[in-house]
This record gives sequence, structure tokens and C-alpha cells, in this order.
Amino acid sequence: MQVLKFGGTSVASAENIKIVTDIVKQSVAKDKTVVVVSALGGVTDMLLRCGIQAASGDPDYKKTLQELIQRHLVTVKALLPITHQSSILSKVMQQCNQIEDICNGVFLLGELSPRTKDKIVSFGELISSQIISAYWSALSIENNWKDARELIITDSNFTKATVDFAQTDSIIQQYFSSENAQLFIVPGFIASDSHKNTTTLGRGGSDYTAAIIGAAVNAKEVEIWTDVSGMMTADPRLVSNAKAITEISYHEAMELSHLGAKVIYPPTIHPLLLKNIPVWVKNTFKAEDPGTVIRADAQRNGNIIRGISSINNIALISLEGSSMVGIPGISKRLFEALGNHSINVILITQASSEHSICVGINESDADLAEKAVNQAFSYEIETGKVNPLSVEKNLSIVALVGDNMRSHPGTSGKMFGAVGRNGVNVRAIAQGSSERNISAVVATADVKKAINVLHEEFFETTYKQVNLFVVGTGNVGSKLLSQIAQQVQYLQENLRVQIRVVGLANSRKMIFDEEGIDLTSWAEELAAGAPMTLSGFIHEAQNRNLRNSVFVDVTANEAVAKVYDQLFDKSISVVACNKIACSAPYVYYKKLKDLAREHNAAFHFETNVGASLPIIGTLNDLLRSGDEVKRIQAVLSGTLNFVFNNYNATRSFAEVVRQAQKEGYTEPDPRLDLSGKDVMRKIMILAREAGEEIEMEDISNTPFMPESCMQGSVEDFYKEMEKQEAHFQALYKAAEKEGKKLKFVAQYENGKASVGLQHIDPQHDFYHLYGKDNIVLFYTNRYPEQPMVVKGAGAGAEVTASGVFADIIRAARI
Repeated sequence: MQVLKFGGTSVASAENIKIVTDIVKQSVAKDKTVVVVSALGGVTDMLLRCGIQAASGDPDYKKTLQELIQRHLVTVKALLPITHQSSILSKVMQQCNQIEDICNGVFLLGELSPRTKDKIVSFGELISSQIISAYWSALSIENNWKDARELIITDSNFTKATVDFAQTDSIIQQYFSSENAQLFIVPGFIASDSHKNTTTLGRGGSDYTAAIIGAAVNAKEVEIWTDVSGMMTADPRLVSNAKAITEISYHEAMELSHLGAKVIYPPTIHPLLLKNIPVWVKNTFKAEDPGTVIRADAQRNGNIIRGISSINNIALISLEGSSMVGIPGISKRLFEALGNHSINVILITQASSEHSICVGINESDADLAEKAVNQAFSYEIETGKVNPLSVEKNLSIVALVGDNMRSHPGTSGKMFGAVGRNGVNVRAIAQGSSERNISAVVATADVKKAINVLHEEFFETTYKQVNLFVVGTGNVGSKLLSQIAQQVQYLQENLRVQIRVVGLANSRKMIFDEEGIDLTSWAEELAAGAPMTLSGFIHEAQNRNLRNSVFVDVTANEAVAKVYDQLFDKSISVVACNKIACSAPYVYYKKLKDLAREHNAAFHFETNVGASLPIIGTLNDLLRSGDEVKRIQAVLSGTLNFVFNNYNATRSFAEVVRQAQKEGYTEPDPRLDLSGKDVMRKIMILAREAGEEIEMEDISNTPFMPESCMQGSVEDFYKEMEKQEAHFQALYKAAEKEGKKLKFVAQYENGKASVGLQHIDPQHDFYHLYGKDNIVLFYTNRYPEQPMVVKGAGAGAEVTASGVFADIIRAARI
């Protein structure tokens, strides 16, 4: 014999019932079959609403009842030919009249007892099973309809009754052994107590009905047909890459179902486990899919973890007090107080000091628990020996489940390391001695992020997903987006990193898409986006709470540089082309570095100095390996190097600067480059990275630009430079006379930094520095005479974008 159960979605409509019928036909041809069915999808909720509306004095319960009646009548008429409708329509109306009578009584009394609630909701399964039985009879599919209340006996704990297995097994065995039919149909979810009162087995109890019958008759197997293709490694509504689990052990399935996996009702497994009867979870709408088999000898799938699950609406209650230490019976009194009020304990953790006991319960029970426990410990609270019960809400439990964990040390460390790197705070931890389950309590707002992080850590062998929030789509920003689009496939195949731009903004507009913005049409999408506000953009980045988030600042905007701390607080990494943050007052620079470290976020700003040249990275490598920087000499402005390499007094200095701006080497206002301020920022950043606490005012700057050039607009600046051409020619000729070249040099030594124009002789490393190249010389303990040299293109949108891109990849791989 085999038992098949079909859930509410499987029998939600006439079309679905026809699909179920095809599955049942194939099963009956193989073996004697019991089919257990739920109410039509959504009907149980409608029945409950009827009762609740009636109890609250809301006459709209009659409208809800009419919807119920119409729903079932439409289903009958869609399934059965007119010649077969009369009998079943009469049964449906008869039972709907009973529902109406009960609800009328509830309305008059203004009370809905658990016993009455069970009576009302039982009609869902009773009516659906009778409709399906009549439909099969109309198709000449012989079947016996049997009321589950005559088969399953329970106690009188209405709404979640406990089965009397001794009686129930005997009745079921006697009934099925005495019947010769090949096909039986039974309403799920319902039972009766010893007084013939209708009881129910809890929401989802139709699975349990199938298991009870299957265990009693020693069925060959039990099949649970639902709307998903078996159990999954995680909830597919939360994790887009969730994978089907082909095999799972009874204990693993019980752990996952108890911890929130909705595919199977938790009590279902136990009676089948005792008889070693396999359970299949299959998809009614994709019957060809293999589904999941639950059995004792489930094959290991090569993963340490079998699945990840979560329960929402959890509250943590904590009992603390110095007098609890070493006093026997405290835990007993706590759990008695909860048990006396039927409050279910989901998770327990206690410090080894015995100073506190922390318990996870349903959030709906939190207020009652607080009242009950405070009353039980009223004397200790009044005398200050125990603190009043602490209650925290808006929490959830996230759990890893797998039999393999017991033989793999370090699973807990891997779990908490992964969520910690993504800024998910763990409020409480529980791990059973069986080592089959590790549970962590986190904020409900972090559940989706936590599950995705853990799924990526334990199941994603293909790639790590990185979510970018990019601000700035100008010259560098647009090149960056183009480079990302070009390399997406390469990164996924070679580095196992999937980069998605999920947020994008310029000074006017912003757009978001968690599935990834199309990088071939981003400009059009952005033009039609929402108005850009920096606070709004940061709010979105924080509230979307995506794993492996990286904020990319491709601007020179001071306001943007001032929000990095808000991002680090949410463990969002920052990649900054913008130099303003790291050249801000030292206290802010230090704060950012400390926050990034504290929140396990990356903070990369390689392009602050030398575009894509590995200058900061090289400096950090020297320091991390134990070297000490003694002196730094550098040409750090690609703009100034380009200008002085191209100025030979045959063209005006202003002309050469215009060329540099046209070719994209200068800032929008070239005076920032020519004043030396940009170089000051760069040498200060290097000095700070070398360990120096230095501010901008500590750096001496010997300017070469006449003061008159620095006034007015950018166009005024160019006009004044033309007027001052004699000054620039004099600078050039003075160096030429000595056989030297002009270079704008930055220096750091003995805690002091300076920038200024210098005459460079032919023997110096700076002499043969062409185009827009930058060069840095690091003199260290290991490189005292011959310095470590980093040299190459130090300006240009393409190379700067590539430097930002490299930083993104570094951030992605922490």
C-alpha cells in the first residue's frame, strides 16, 4: 500500500484537481493507494476568518461564507458533468449550511472557543475530499471516501490535538484490511476525540494524517505532493540559487521542518521514522521532477550542510541576576512558569557562569512570558537578586542542519565568520550535542542577508555574488561600468566572482535593481530614474542589506566622502576614487580605518594616488612584511608631468594646460592640479599609510603659479595664464640653462612632507619620466640606497577606472 497526500495548492482549483487525478491514476495502477487531501487552497483561512468575524460581531462573516459557498460550487460545476452534479451539490450546501449555523451561534455568543474553531475549519477538508471523490466516481475511478474522524483518535487539545496511536493504529489497520477497494480518499488535518468531538492536528496537519495512516498500514512509501520540487537547501523565495535536495535523513528533515522549512509539517516524520518508511516530497505541477526522498540511509551529498532554514517572529527573553549563580532550581522555575502558560520554548542558551538564561519563544507569547516569569520571580526581583525579565523582539532564528557536521570541525567558525564579515549581528547561539544543528538568533531585518551569505559559503561552488552601489557616472565612472560589463563573464569563470551593479547614481538621478542593472543600457535607465539624493541612496544601500555589498565612489564630491562611516556601520565595503576622505582631518581618516576593521568591511582607495599604479598596495605590503619607510620621493601628478613634459616655450603654457584638460588628465578645475593641492593630498595619504599622523597644514607647498591666475572663473584662469606667459618661460629657461627638467615633486622624510617645482638632473630617476606618468621612490630599511620604484601612467579615465575595478575585486575577495 502507498499513501499520497495533496496539499491546498494542489487542489486549489478544478484544473489542479485534474492534474492530481492523472497522478493518482498512475499510482493506483501500481498499488493499493490512500489519497489524503487538504482543503481547497486558501479555504482554511477563509473558514477561520468567518469564525473570527462572527465572534467579533462583524456581520461580514456572511459575505465571507458566501464566497466560500461560491468557491466550492464553481469547482463542482467545473469538474463534474451536469448529470453527476446534483448529489454532490446537495452535500456541499448541506455542509455549508452547518457552517452558517455554527457561525450564527458564534455571532450571537460573541465567542469562538478552540473546540468551535476546530469544528468550523474541519469543513474545508470534508468538502474538498467529497468533491474529489465524486469527480473520480464520475470518471469511473472507483474509490472509497472515508472520514478521517473515524480513523484517527486524539485527546481533546483542540486546534493541536495529540494522537492516541494505540487506538488509532488499531482502527486504521482494521478498516483497511477489511476493505477490498484499490483507492481510498481521506480528508486530512481532522480527527476526533473519545467523545466524537472534531479535533484538528495543527496547521499543515494533512501531512501528519498521511504519515499516521502510512505508519499504521506499514505503507511501502508516503508521498507528499506540494507546489515545490522537493526540499531545498534554502527557501527559494529568499535565495535565488537554492538547490533541490535529492536525499535527506529523517533527523535532518525533522530539524529543517521544525526550524521553519514549510515543505513538510514537522510531526509528519516521526511515525514514519519508527517504521523506516521512506517519504517522498514531490511537485504536483512538475511530476517528472525527482523530488526529495526522506529516509534513514540517505546518501551524503558531499556537503557538510544539508540545508539552511529560518523561523521569523521570535522573541528572546533573558533572565539575569547575580543571585542565580550556583543556585539549583532557577532553570526549573523559569521553564515551569513558561510551561504553565503553554509557552513553547524554541531555543535555549545559558552562560557557563549561570548568571543568565536566554530563551527563544514565539513573539506572540512574549508579553505573556514577561508577565508569567516576573510573577514567578517576584520576590527575587523585589529584593534585587534577579533583574526583571528582558524581552527583545523582531528577531529570527537562522539554522544550519546536516548530519555531516559532527565529523567536520570548524563548521561553527565558518558559519559565524561568514555572517560576521557581512555585518550580521548574532544575538544568541544554540548547538545540540548531536551536532546536527547550529542555530543563531539574528535581527529579522538581517534574515535574507544571513541565509544568502550562508548558502554562498556552504553551497555555492560556482561563484560569490558581489553587489555594487556606484556613485559617479562621469568620465571615470562610465569607463568603469564599461570595464565591468566586459569582464563579468571572465570574473565568474576564473575568479568565481559574480559582480552586479545594483545601485547607480549621478548628481541628478539614481536607480536600483537587485537583479543587476543592465550595463548595456544603464545611461537610458538612469536618465529615467528617481531624483538623486545622497541620503536616499545611502538609505537604499543600507536597507536593501545585500550580502557582499560594496559602495563605489567615483566622484570628487566632499558630501559623498563624508558618508563612508555610515556605510561601514552596516558592514558595506567602500572603494573610493575620491581623495577627500583620506585627506580629510586625520581624526576622520583614522575613524574610517578603524570602522572598516571593526565591521569587517574593506576600505580600498588605491586610485587616490597614481590612478591604477600599485602605490598604496606596495607601501602596505612593505609595512605588513616588517619593513619601515624612511623617505618617499614622488612625482604624483599626471597632469603636471604631462604639462611640463609638453611645455617647451614654443607654445603658451595656457595652451598646454588646455590640452591636458581636453585629454582628460586634469580635474574639472585645473587649478586644483596646478596649485599643488592635489599633490599635497596624495603625499599626505602616503605619509598616513606609512604611519604618520599628519594634516594638510603640516605640508609645505612652494607654488609656481602666480597668485593672479588663481582668481575668478576657470576661463579667467586661462586668460590670466596667457598674460603671465613670461613667468612660465622664465621657469622653463632657468631649468634648461642648467641642462635639467622641471618636475613637480612631493617628498616625505622624518615626519615632514613638502611639494614644489624642482630642477631634475639627467641622472635622477625623475628625469626620464614622460607623458602623464607618475613615479614613487620608497627608501626603506630594506631599500636604503636603491629605492623600491613604482612607475607608470598616473592619469586618464581608462587607467583610473581600471584601478577602481581592481579595488572592487580586492574588496570582493576578503
